Amino acid sequence: MPFEFLLIPGGAFLAALAVGAAGFGDGLIVAAVWLHVLSPVEIVPLVVASGIVIHLIPLVRLHQALDFSKLWPFLIAGTLGVPVGNWLLQVVDPQVFRTGVGVFLVVYGGCFLVRPHPGRITGGGRPMDAAIGAIGGILGGLAGLSGIVPGVWANLRGWPKEQQRGVFQPFILAMHAMSLAWLTFGGMVDARTGINFLWCLPAIVAGSGLGLWLYGRLDERRFHRIVLGMLLVLGVTLLI
Repeated sequence: MPFEFLLIPGGAFLAALAVGAAGFGDGLIVAAVWLHVLSPVEIVPLVVASGIVIHLIPLVRLHQALDFSKLWPFLIAGTLGVPVGNWLLQVVDPQVFRTGVGVFLVVYGGCFLVRPHPGRITGGGRPMDAAIGAIGGILGGLAGLSGIVPGVWANLRGWPKEQQRGVFQPFILAMHAMSLAWLTFGGMVDARTGINFLWCLPAIVAGSGLGLWLYGRLDERRFHRIVLGMLLVLGVTLLI
């Protein structure tokens, strides 16, 4: 039990720190920590419930500084993609899919950390952004990885950090909210979820504060490298 008292808020703190600084990564971080003390059935609703607060705090703090002009194609298409991902759960092994995504993230993050100035993708416009959003929604419904593909795409677009966070952070928040509604309707949210959620709140507030403090001191180059580093670490986490 003392181990549980430490790891549940500890995982929430690390996730909030990462999201405050880079805008994504909470789901995989907390899952990697919480799997030591909680069952997968307990983790899923707690991830999305805590994730709503983890993403809401930075959005409230940064909403005047972020650029949301690129968000809507991602958000609309992602909302349509979540039910497709839930349906695919019946026919696709999520673990196999996670392994494939993990390999891609390790290769992508490692290559672009070594080659820090890749060419930008400028074609496709809003229809391509919507397609990426749909993929993000499907991955969210299938394996809880809604922010990975939009995060990679925003990075490849070469958008400034305010536009990148203005896309993938509210996108992940919306996907978490949809997932929590589905889980509640399915009876997977119970009193234990509520207790653990309240237990995580102080750690989330502290982690978010520290992460936002770090974000305010990042220039474009450092933000770009932190995002790539986060993608690499999350890929390794998926493989492990």
